[in-house]
Amino acid sequence: MRIGVPKEIKDQENRVGLTPSSVHELTARNHEVYVEQHAGDSSGFCEESYRLAGATILPSAEEVFEVADLIVKVKEPQPEECKRLKEDQILFTFLHLAPDPIQAELLIRSGCTAIAYETVTDEQKSLPLLTPMSEIAGRFSIQAGAHCLEKSQGGRGMLLGGVPGVAPASVVILGGGVAGTEALRVALGMGASVTVLDKSLKRLRELETQFSGRMITSYASRDNVEQWVVMADLVVGAVLIPGATAPKVVTRAMIQKMNKGSVIVDVSIDQGGCFETSRPTTHSSPTFIDEGVVHYCVGNMTGAVPLTATLALNNATLPYVCLLADKGYRQACKENPFLRKGMNVCNGRITHPAVAEALKIPYTSAESMLDVLSTQV
Repeated sequence: MRIGVPKEIKDQENRVGLTPSSVHELTARNHEVYVEQHAGDSSGFCEESYRLAGATILPSAEEVFEVADLIVKVKEPQPEECKRLKEDQILFTFLHLAPDPIQAELLIRSGCTAIAYETVTDEQKSLPLLTPMSEIAGRFSIQAGAHCLEKSQGGRGMLLGGVPGVAPASVVILGGGVAGTEALRVALGMGASVTVLDKSLKRLRELETQFSGRMITSYASRDNVEQWVVMADLVVGAVLIPGATAPKVVTRAMIQKMNKGSVIVDVSIDQGGCFETSRPTTHSSPTFIDEGVVHYCVGNMTGAVPLTATLALNNATLPYVCLLADKGYRQACKENPFLRKGMNVCNGRITHPAVAEALKIPYTSAESMLDVLSTQV
C-alpha cells in the first residue's frame, strides 16, 4: 500500500504522523511511504532519517495526497486538506468531529474513509490511541495552568506549590480518567492542594488508593462542582464522552463567582470544551480572559512537546497503521471490531453513533457499510 505523511498545517502543530522508525517498519513490510518535505522537522526528525528508513520525500502536500492510498496524520484535516481527499482513500488521524460540522461535511463530500484515533477501542473498552495524548495533555495542563497563574499572564500571581508559611494553590480537576489522573499526579508533585471530581465512585475510590489519600475526592454533582470551582485557583476540565460533544459541566454563572485571575485549562476543548465560557485557542494566542478568569483552551496542547508526543503516539498507532496497510481498511475493520469503532466516516456516511447524534446527521453502522462495500468488490 502507498502511505502518505503530510506536514501538519494547524497552527503550531509540530507533531508528525509517522516517525522514521515507523516508516522503516512499514517499508520492511513492502509498503511504499511518501513523506512531505520538512514534515518531521519540528518533531526532531530530519529528511535524511526518513530516506534511510525507505521513504520517498515529496515536495508538496498535494503530491502526498495524490499518490497515497492511506493518509496518516495527527490532527484533524484542515479544510484545504479535506478538499484533497478522494473516494476510496483512507484517512487515519484524530478527527474530533462532534463539535466540527464543517469538517464532517467536507469528509462526507470527499467519499473517503476516515478512521479516528480517539474512537478506536480495545478489549478493556479503553481508548488506546487517545490514551498517550491524554497522558501528555493531563500532565501538560498543570504546567500550562501554573504558568497562567503568573501575574504577567493575567493570573493571580500565585506559585502553585506555595512556600512555608504561604498556602499552595487550590487545584480542582474535573474528571478522573486518563487526563485527569495525570493532571492529579503532576499537581500533587508540584505541591498543590488538589480536589478531584468524578461521577464514578468506583473511580474516586481507585484514585484515593492510588495516591494514598493525598487529595480530596468529591462526587461530581452540580452543587459540588460549583462549590469546588468557585474556590479554586486552577480548574482543569478533563471530561470525555468518546466521540460525543463534551458536556458543559461548569456554567458561566459559576465562573463569575471565581476569584479574578483564577485559571481554567480545558483539556476537553477538542470535543467542544466542558466550560460554558470556553472557545478554542492556539499556541500562538493560547489564552483569553472572560469573567476575569484566564482561559487556556488550546486544542492541540500536546503539539507544544512534539518530540515526546510523536514518539508516544506512534507507539500506539503503528500496529493499526500496519494492519490497515497490510489488509486494507475493509478487511482490517471487518476482522478487528476495535479498529472498526474508529470508523467515523465511510463512503459519504457517518458511521459512528455518537458523532451522528452530536451533528444530527443520519447514522449508518460501520458493519452495514462494510457489508455493502464487500458486495461491490
